Amino acid sequence: MESRDAPTCASLYYHTNQSLTTMRFLIYCTLLAASMAANAADIWVETESFTDKGGWVVDQQFIDNMGSSYIMAHGLGNPVADATTTVDIPETGRYNVYVRTFNWTSPWYKGEGPGKFQIKVGKQKLPTQLGSKGDSWQWQKAGDVKLSKGKTTISLHDLTGFNGRCDAIYLTTDNSVKLPDGGKELVSMRRRMLGLDTTKAPVEEYDLVVIGGGIAGMCAAVTAARNGSRVALVNDRPVLGGNNSAEVRVHLGGHIELGPNKGLGRMIREFGHSRKGNAQPADYYEDEKKDSFIAAEPLVTLYPCYRATDVKCNGNKIESVTIRNIENNNEITLKAPLFSDCTGDGTIGYLAGADYLMGRESRDMYCESLAPEQPDSLVMGASIQWYTTKGKKATRFPEFNYGIEFNDKNCERVTMGEWKWETGMNLNQITQAETVRDYGMLVVFSNWSYLKNHLKDNKKFINRDLEWVAYIAGKRESRRLLGDYIFKQDDIDKNVAHEDASFAASWSIDLHFPDSINSVNFPGREFKAATIHRYIHPCAIPYRCLYSRNIDNLFMAGRNISVTHVALGTVRVMRTTGMMGEVVGMAASLCKKHSASPRDIYRYHLPELTAMMKQGAGKDASTLPDNQKFNCANNLLPVPRAFMTKDNGK
Repeated sequence: MESRDAPTCASLYYHTNQSLTTMRFLIYCTLLAASMAANAADIWVETESFTDKGGWVVDQQFIDNMGSSYIMAHGLGNPVADATTTVDIPETGRYNVYVRTFNWTSPWYKGEGPGKFQIKVGKQKLPTQLGSKGDSWQWQKAGDVKLSKGKTTISLHDLTGFNGRCDAIYLTTDNSVKLPDGGKELVSMRRRMLGLDTTKAPVEEYDLVVIGGGIAGMCAAVTAARNGSRVALVNDRPVLGGNNSAEVRVHLGGHIELGPNKGLGRMIREFGHSRKGNAQPADYYEDEKKDSFIAAEPLVTLYPCYRATDVKCNGNKIESVTIRNIENNNEITLKAPLFSDCTGDGTIGYLAGADYLMGRESRDMYCESLAPEQPDSLVMGASIQWYTTKGKKATRFPEFNYGIEFNDKNCERVTMGEWKWETGMNLNQITQAETVRDYGMLVVFSNWSYLKNHLKDNKKFINRDLEWVAYIAGKRESRRLLGDYIFKQDDIDKNVAHEDASFAASWSIDLHFPDSINSVNFPGREFKAATIHRYIHPCAIPYRCLYSRNIDNLFMAGRNISVTHVALGTVRVMRTTGMMGEVVGMAASLCKKHSASPRDIYRYHLPELTAMMKQGAGKDASTLPDNQKFNCANNLLPVPRAFMTKDNGK
C-alpha cells in the first residue's frame, strides 16, 4: 500500500519543479528589489544649507562629534519662523521622508521632549511631530508624500520655540532603506550624498594659517600680516571675537602693556569695547570693530563660517588643513609652512598628534599646592549666559519641566545669569560638548519657568521677559597643548624670570569649582560655579609655551597653550590671550624671514623677537579714532588691584 508520505516519481518531479519555480521567483524578486533600490530616486538635504533659515539658527559647535552643523529653533519659548529651501525632485513618485533629529532633553527626562517641529514638503505638511522622542541623534520617519518631477519647497515648522533641532532630511522612493544613525557609516553616506571629495578641494597657500577667530587668533593674524606675512584666518562663526562676541558676551579681562615687553597689548585698543560687563545687550561687544580690524589688513584673508575638520601631516609637520563651510559644506585645503591653533580646544594640535593635557594634574606632578592630591578629569566649565527685560505689563512663559525640579527653596531668584551659570565641570568639554551646552539651556528655561509660573511671591518677575539666552557656549578649559615649557604655579609664586619672557599674565589664579550650595541642591547636576581669586604679581610667560613640543610647525595661542590647570587660571582671560596672539604673529614673521621653525626662534633669534615684543604691533594711540582713544583712557589701561573683586570672575 502506497504511503501518503512517500511521493511517487511524478509527484516528486512536481514538487521539485515547484521548489525550483519558487526559488527562481524569489531570486527574481530579490534582484528586482535590488534593481529598484539601486534606481531609487533620493534627495539629501543638509538643513544648515537652507536658503531661508527663518528664525532657526545654525549650530556648528559639535561638528567634530557628529560630522555636520545643524539648525535649531532657538526661540526662548516662542515658536520661530519657518526655515525654507527649494529642492529638485529627480522623478515623479512617492517619497519616504526621513529627518535626522534629537530629543535634546532626553539625558535628564525620559518622556516626550519640548523640541517639537513638523516638516512640510511642497504643499503637504506631514502630521508627525519630530524632535521630541528617542534618546540620541537618530532618523525619524516623518511620513511619505507624492511628488512630481521638478522643483519643490521643504519647510521646517517649529511648534514650541524650545530648541528643536534638525541635522538632515532624506527623501527616497526606496521603501526598504536603512539609514545609519551615526559613526563612520553616516560620515561616509553624508560625504557621498553631498559629493564631498577632499582630494578635489581647491588649494590655497599662505605663509601662516591661523585657525580660530577669537581674540588670540585675531591678534596673531594681524600681527603676522603687519610684519609681512600672508595670513589665512579661519573662523567657524560669522562673528569674530569668540567669547567676547555678541554671541557669548564675556567682557575682556586682564591688563595690557605690562612686564618686560610693554609693547604687547596696545593692539587690543584698536577693537576693544568701550563698556565692560558680561551678559549685556549685543551692542556692548562692538563686533563691528572686530570686523573692521581684520578687514583693514590687506594681507589677512578671512574665512568666516569655516571650520577646520581635517589635518594632513608629513612626519612631525602639518602640511595642510581642510576647512569646511558650516552652511554650504564647501571644502578648501589651506597649505602653509606654519600653523597656529587658536581654537581653544586644541583641535588642530589634536588632529596632528600633538602632545596635550586635559583635566587637573596631581599635586606632586608639578609641585603645585593648588592642585588636587590625585589627578582627575575635572575642568572649568562652560557658561550659558542670559538676561531678562522688564515691561509695563505681566507676561507669560510656557511651562518647562524636563527633569530638573525647582521649588521655592532651590530656585535662583535672579533676573540674569552671567559667568557663574557654568556647566560641565565633571564632563568632557569636547566629546560631551552638546550635553554641556544643552544642560546650560535646560536650567535657564526650567528656573525661569518656575519663577514665572510657580513661585509664590513672583512680583519681581511677573513683568519680565526672557530676552536673551546664549546658545553658543562660553568655554573655559579643555585640551592644553604641550610646548617646550609647561608654565605652572611655581613660576607664578616665585615670579620666575625666564630668558624668553613674552606676554604678562595679570589676572588672579581664578579656578572655578562647583558652588557649594548649588551642589547641595543639585548633587552631580551643578550649574553654578564659585571661585577664589588668588591675586598675583604680574608675571611673564615663556615664549616656549606658545609652540608645540612635537609638531614642528605648530604655534598655539589662547586657552590651549602649554600650562597646567592651575596656571590656566591666570592666563586664560582675553586681553592676555590677545597678547599671546601678538607674540605668535611676531614669531611667525621671523620664521618666514629666517626660514626657521618656531623652536629655532627661541634657539637662534630670541633677541630679535624680544625687540619686536618691546615695540609691539599695535598702532600708535594718536592715529586711532576718537572712540578707540576713549577705550585707551578709560577701559583698557592697567587698573588697580581693587578692580578684581570676587564678583568680577570669568
